[in-house]
Amino acid sequence: MTPTTRAARLLPLLASATLLVAGLVLLLGTHPAEPFAAGLLRVDALSAYFLVVVGAVALTVTAAGPPPAGEPDAQLRYAGWLVLFLGAMTLTLLADNLGLMWVGIEGTTIATAFLVGHRGDRRAVEAAWKYVVLGSVGVAIALFGLVLLYAAGSGEQRTLSWSALMADPAMLDPDLARLALALAVLGLATKAGLAPMHAWLPDAHSQAPAPVSGLMSGVLLSVAFYGILRLQAVSDLVVGPGLMRALLVGGGLLSLGVATALMLGQRDLKRLLAYSSTEHLGLIALGAGIGGPLALGAALLHVVAHGLAKAVLFVTAGRILDETGTVRLGDLHGLLAERPRLAWPLLGGMATLLGLPPGALFLTELGILAAAWQQGLGWVSLLAASLLAVAFAALARHTLSITLGAGPGDDATSDAGRAGSFARPAPLGLALAATVLVGLTPGMQTVLDRAAAALGVS
Repeated sequence: MTPTTRAARLLPLLASATLLVAGLVLLLGTHPAEPFAAGLLRVDALSAYFLVVVGAVALTVTAAGPPPAGEPDAQLRYAGWLVLFLGAMTLTLLADNLGLMWVGIEGTTIATAFLVGHRGDRRAVEAAWKYVVLGSVGVAIALFGLVLLYAAGSGEQRTLSWSALMADPAMLDPDLARLALALAVLGLATKAGLAPMHAWLPDAHSQAPAPVSGLMSGVLLSVAFYGILRLQAVSDLVVGPGLMRALLVGGGLLSLGVATALMLGQRDLKRLLAYSSTEHLGLIALGAGIGGPLALGAALLHVVAHGLAKAVLFVTAGRILDETGTVRLGDLHGLLAERPRLAWPLLGGMATLLGLPPGALFLTELGILAAAWQQGLGWVSLLAASLLAVAFAALARHTLSITLGAGPGDDATSDAGRAGSFARPAPLGLALAATVLVGLTPGMQTVLDRAAAALGVS
């Protein structure tokens, strides 16, 4: 291994570990704080919580994922873009100024475009361009919304400081603010992969390197939704909760329905996982739209468990592609018999996504459905439960199809005979264990309550 190759491997790993440690330190010691750095940055329990999620998912994919492909210089460029990607997400989470938050989200678009097209073949470049065009349209709509939000202020009170808007929502004209906030949320929903603005997601996830797919699905979508949560908090104070409830509940149900329909007939493993991301972000949107401590706490817990599960599954999908040369569901059979070191992480990650106990997603899905029922949205609860049941059947059918039964019996490609595979099971096992422990840890409720309180929900 050359020094350049070693640096390309270590830089993202160190950046991920630093983010995780910094997030944990801030999460354990943070309290509502005043903005700093000329009022541009701010750390509270919510931003610290999301920093921990980003760090944990990033550490999982960089520790367990394959080394970057290509020549040493290409590997170093890949590592550089990956670190910039993490930096852009960090800026998004720490920004108090909503304009600076937009800059961070746009920075993730630029960084991930180069990462999606890293292989350089036609399909990868096409997916990267599709991602740039559709993602930029969404981010442009969000920017227009933020410009209108700034204009909704009066005189010297015009500002995009989130802290200032939360402290004095009366500075905004409600009619113009309603339009501004709706447009900004619509634009960010594109980056969050919510239907019907999700068209970029399956191509980008299927063509990106495995660690990048894991990061995009596991945390990029959630970081974009973090921006929606910040805007929702302002909207609830300025125009009341009705606007965001309608947008998020409607978008959440639509995402659940569209993703479920597309998963039923899916033929590609990575695209299946991508559509599953739309399903789970739809469920998170549903929790945020329903509102209240129970629904929002469940949505926040869903973020971390879903992120870790997707990190495991996309890394495993990368290993499957590396060893078998395909991720077509029709060509994959008998992984449990022929390649158990691929099958077990796949089964573990899928069990988490399916919401099977004792995984945390079992608790979060029940919490969101129960919160909807408690708030008089019984029809939402019943419709969401029905869609989740169909999605469960679709994912379970595909998972059983590729893991059970007899494999090809090709000893040259079996676990015993493969060469050069990036088998690092420990990070995957730790991530799967964490998807269970986060739902059982006694202090987790306090963490979720503090994160929700940062948005004014208590």
